[in-house]
Amino acid sequence: MNKIWIIIKREYLTRVRKKTFIISTLLFPLLYLGLIFGMGVIANKSRQDLKVAIIDHSGYFTAEKLNFENSIDDNSTLILVKNATDSIMNHYKEAGYDGYIEIPALHWQNGSDSLYFKSEKSYGGNATVAMQAKLNRIWTSIKNDSLQLDAQKQAILTKGLSVTARNIKDENINSGTAEGIAYVAGFLIYLILLIYGSQVMMGVMEEKTNRIAEVIVSSVKPFQMMLGKIVGIGMVALTQFLLWIAFVFIIYNVSKASGSDIASGMVGSIQNMFSSVNVPLVLFCFGFYFLAGFFFYASLYGAIGSAVDEDMREAQSLSFPITMLVIISIALMTATVSNPTGPIAFWASMIPFSSPIVMMARIPYGVPGTVPWWQLGLSMSLLVLGFIFTVWFAGKIYRTGILMYGKKPSWKEMIKWAFRKN
Repeated sequence: MNKIWIIIKREYLTRVRKKTFIISTLLFPLLYLGLIFGMGVIANKSRQDLKVAIIDHSGYFTAEKLNFENSIDDNSTLILVKNATDSIMNHYKEAGYDGYIEIPALHWQNGSDSLYFKSEKSYGGNATVAMQAKLNRIWTSIKNDSLQLDAQKQAILTKGLSVTARNIKDENINSGTAEGIAYVAGFLIYLILLIYGSQVMMGVMEEKTNRIAEVIVSSVKPFQMMLGKIVGIGMVALTQFLLWIAFVFIIYNVSKASGSDIASGMVGSIQNMFSSVNVPLVLFCFGFYFLAGFFFYASLYGAIGSAVDEDMREAQSLSFPITMLVIISIALMTATVSNPTGPIAFWASMIPFSSPIVMMARIPYGVPGTVPWWQLGLSMSLLVLGFIFTVWFAGKIYRTGILMYGKKPSWKEMIKWAFRKN
């Protein structure tokens, strides 16, 4: 046990002292802030405010109605033109318009009609959203007036029925919130498995290239070596992740204390969102599946690192099946979010290679409502057995592969190494 602890300590301290760790830890908060403010800037820059000529043959869309719509919504300006139709259609650019919409002689009893925004340029779907909204509001008011519907009747007609899924064992669960948390948790674990798993592979390859492993492996067992390396790098990942959580927590509290309307609204939304979720259980399960899933995949990546030399293309070729398992888990997660109690969700949350992502997509929907306690316990137990097996499996490959140079192994050959007797 003392030897494992020495390896863990060495791996951890070596990596947290590197400039790359410090830079990446600080870079995430900066990227986070940049994403928050950048999305607003990008959305503002990408907004298309168009000047549109309205050629109306129906008589319903008057200048007063269009001006009123323009006053309450400054996205795209609609202007009624009384020029000859052919004149404005052929010379709209000279008149300062980006395009035109020709409205035929409509009747308010028609169910729906299609209008076309015509221009020499091609515009995205967002460009026509504001135009459609303005014209639809006018068209709706015309039909309401024709049917002699007052404001009270209009309000009654606009009210519809909403159906929301509710778990009778836990009525606080909100399916929309659960879906959002499921996707966030699943994709976080997905990124962690790929990023830090490949770090284990790179670390083993580096030691093999520098011949450090030859010295270490002579004094410790392969299982101890592999377990120490995986736990050490896992602690690095956990440290970085906790620092990022601390940053988000600080931003949350600063926003809450600032008292601004936008910040207060965001804080209120976050509080409402998490009030419908068992936060302690979700955090505990996230920590467990994060660590156990990392141990499971990192051991396999480590085995590949020990079997190859410094050729990255060879390492990528051998690690492709492992990467595909993670990608398949994401595909299974999307199916699970649609039906968290279905057979795909159940089996995918039990199989060790997919359970870290898929079970984390099920838990926000409620325990024991959606996920019975026995399923959660069985999933955790199978994952623990899975990563113990993969660490043993990787250690056996490591014992042979770390001392082998100049030969490109296959998965078939590595499996033989694992089950070969000493």
